[in-house]
Amino acid sequence: MIPSRAATLPAVLLAACVWASGLLAQDTTVVPALDTAPPATAATAPAFSPISPLNAFWRSFLLPGWGQARLNRKLTGGIFVAWEGVTLGMSLKTRHELAYLRRTRSARADNKRREHEDWIVLLAFNHLFSGLEAYVGAHLADFPGDLRIRALPGGVGASVSVPIRLR
Repeated sequence: MIPSRAATLPAVLLAACVWASGLLAQDTTVVPALDTAPPATAATAPAFSPISPLNAFWRSFLLPGWGQARLNRKLTGGIFVAWEGVTLGMSLKTRHELAYLRRTRSARADNKRREHEDWIVLLAFNHLFSGLEAYVGAHLADFPGDLRIRALPGGVGASVSVPIRLR
């Protein structure tokens, strides 16, 4: 036998034995017992908060849309990511244009510098607003969604039910 094959054959056999022993432990004839406990209601269920508000803030502050995605607010997170792409792309574009205008000693370089600063400010505000929105969204993650809006004869009406727990 070739020495390299002689070394791999025992390893393959050992891996096959370990894999097969895991399969022998699976017994398909045993049926798990049904859970007889009553289902949790909204009053007894623990509050839903996948991440803390400060954690959501830092996630979205560092990468806009990350905290929103973690809170299952994908549309909001997508909007922040899209705006991040627009502002980042435009700031890079104006930076390249500014470099060209400075090389050619154009009189428009000062206006282009201001435009570049505007895009940088919008980029910074996107990070800040994304973080703040994720912070508020994490606080409101367990808020009941029982808001109903319906048309009334005299206009539009809204109702909301807010459970209050008295101790």
